[in-house]
Amino acid sequence: MPGWPAVMSDAIESRSPGQRALPDVSGRGDPGYLFGVAMVTLAGGFWSIGGILVRWIEAADAWQIIFYRSAALALSVTLLVAIRHRGRLRAAFAGAGWNGALAGACLSGGFIGYVLALHHTTVANAVFMLGTAPFFAAVLGRWCLGEAVRPATWLAMALALAGIGLMVGGSLMLGTIAGSLLALVASLSFAGFNVLLRRGRDTDMLPCVVIAGAIAALIALPVVASTHPDLASAFALSAHDLMLCLIMGAVQVGLGLAVFTLGARHVSAVELALLAMTELFLAPLWVWLGVGEVPSAWTLAGGAVVMAAIAFQALSGARRRRLPPIV
Repeated sequence: MPGWPAVMSDAIESRSPGQRALPDVSGRGDPGYLFGVAMVTLAGGFWSIGGILVRWIEAADAWQIIFYRSAALALSVTLLVAIRHRGRLRAAFAGAGWNGALAGACLSGGFIGYVLALHHTTVANAVFMLGTAPFFAAVLGRWCLGEAVRPATWLAMALALAGIGLMVGGSLMLGTIAGSLLALVASLSFAGFNVLLRRGRDTDMLPCVVIAGAIAALIALPVVASTHPDLASAFALSAHDLMLCLIMGAVQVGLGLAVFTLGARHVSAVELALLAMTELFLAPLWVWLGVGEVPSAWTLAGGAVVMAAIAFQALSGARRRRLPPIV
């Protein structure tokens, strides 16, 4: 999912020294390093196919996609939570608490905003816009949690905002401003999720994802029912469209999340942010190859600035204090 690896790398780095945390490794001396890089890169590949899957939908509307995608996500990640917590689902969700529920609510806003944005703008514009989520999270973290923002991060945010300005300016000229604004709302939603995850610090993220999928499906349910003449037509999808929606939820997001968590144990937070850029690069590439969707020059220019900002932020973070090893 756009912005997810950067969100998780911030969440990992925010843990206090006394807590159980993922190691911030450089790759030297870790026999699982190459495996970790492969898994994180594979996760970015899974998340990058969201746009092309939506473009391949034949008849389902945006809210039908949101409903079935979110339901599939909630069910598939519930299975992951059950495996991770050895069947103790009630304890897993209780451990997330109200903070986890709020985090899930924010994440559901990101899921909904992303799909709606794809129906009003290009995939490239949407994913580049969502790539700015970590920078919004830095500002929200300062306001809500009192976290300091490094000078390098302020500079990276200024670059990212310049990139947003280019993309939004191009949207005004091309008539896709609604899609850009929806993607921006989704980016802010992901940023809110990031801050709530940091506030909980030791909260397992997987129950939050289940909650997000369930909330998004529940929001989509009455919308789908009210925009069709009867319930039979409202929830009747062709086998082709239904399969794509299930793949979006269970594979694109669910399986992507699973392999990401496997790889994140062996890759530094800085590298997570850099490897996340493969998603921003691949998503527009798939729709160009698959359906001939060519992003505008404004989108490419703004996206290049956003990617430069993310790379600068990640590389500047290489000097940050390393986390203690898992004990």
